[in-house]
Amino acid sequence: MNKLQIGWKICTNSEQIKAYLAHSRISAHLGLMKIASAIIDRVHAAMNLPGNPKDHRVVAAMSGGVDSSVVAGLLKIAGYDVVGITLQLYDHGEAIRRKGACCAGQDIHDARRVAAALDIPHYVLDFESRFKEAVIDDFVESYLQGSTPIPCVKCNQTVKFADLLARAKDLDASCLATGHYIESRVRDNGGRDLFTPADMARDQSYFLFATSQAQIDFLRFPLGQLPKSEVRVVANELGLIVADKPDSQDICFVPEGRYADVILKIRPDAAEPGDIVHLDGRVLGRHEGIIHYTIGQRKGLGIGGGDPLYVVKLDAAQKRVIVGPHEALMQRDIPLQSVNWLGAAPISEDPQPVFVKIRSTRPAVEASLRRSGDNVIVTVPNGEYGVSPGQASVFYESAGTGARVLGGGFIALVRDKQNKPSRNFLY
Repeated sequence: MNKLQIGWKICTNSEQIKAYLAHSRISAHLGLMKIASAIIDRVHAAMNLPGNPKDHRVVAAMSGGVDSSVVAGLLKIAGYDVVGITLQLYDHGEAIRRKGACCAGQDIHDARRVAAALDIPHYVLDFESRFKEAVIDDFVESYLQGSTPIPCVKCNQTVKFADLLARAKDLDASCLATGHYIESRVRDNGGRDLFTPADMARDQSYFLFATSQAQIDFLRFPLGQLPKSEVRVVANELGLIVADKPDSQDICFVPEGRYADVILKIRPDAAEPGDIVHLDGRVLGRHEGIIHYTIGQRKGLGIGGGDPLYVVKLDAAQKRVIVGPHEALMQRDIPLQSVNWLGAAPISEDPQPVFVKIRSTRPAVEASLRRSGDNVIVTVPNGEYGVSPGQASVFYESAGTGARVLGGGFIALVRDKQNKPSRNFLY
């Protein structure tokens, strides 16, 4: 059973937590009126909960970073009954076999100190085993198959927006609020849609495409209308200890971006050597395992000389890294799997105009979406380079800020009848 830690107290079920909350006094003494009323108005608008805010319990997902800490603080000032929950998901020291290197522990400590400063209840949910099963093991298996996974999407799908959301409902919360940079707006029929945020440099919609409609309706994103610079200002005005804490750049359980170390820790046999092969069939060299490569990679191939070559395919079955010229990376028709469609009309065989992103750092481009048999195909007329199986193709109604998110799917690793990567979609 998962445990919730309250300071030094361990609670093993939601009823114990609710009993603790019923006997705890959540003060409203915060002398923090420096926060502009316009920001609080935006918070109330983002929450869109009827009646008096004090009548609504809101669970704030607190990662220990500045964004989620500001969300908790703004919700408290706005008058909601705020409960902070932090997920303990991994341990860096265990991930890289280095004792004492537990950044996850520091983040939990920071979240606890922020909650104490805000005078809100705070609990730590131990989900390490669940996270390993749903996210880390899937990450490792995907690399072994020649894909490049997005563990943040898988985490949102399972641990954060499934398990944590369920726990928030167990605590009789009206909603779950997070520090993601994305906007949620209510429809006339009461449902909600997702939109890209005001600060497009922080846009996290790419990582939230798999959020179900039921989850969207329960989630709230108070930072959707705020630029990151303003969030930092609010953090300082609130006096939060994390106000100047750097943003995390790496995958949370992959220290310093060394994902191969994590894979080899779990699967020591993962780095099987094989050939580096040109598209024309020439063997150009050897590699120490396909887990060290990704589609579009140019540097570190160790085959020097001649025209620039790029990784255009990873053939896990034959242990081959296949390379070719830059033009070989271009792809127009992109097959998708596990599609989450949030649009009004179902996807049909008739091409539907959309905008798509195939990498989180790339802008959305014009494309069309259609169903072909059991498959969903995105067609980008001008083509995209470095399309990698395992990454996502996310759909939008338009480009830029305030664009409605229409869902998305994972780029499929299409195989032929011999279980080899197919040339039809990969070249």
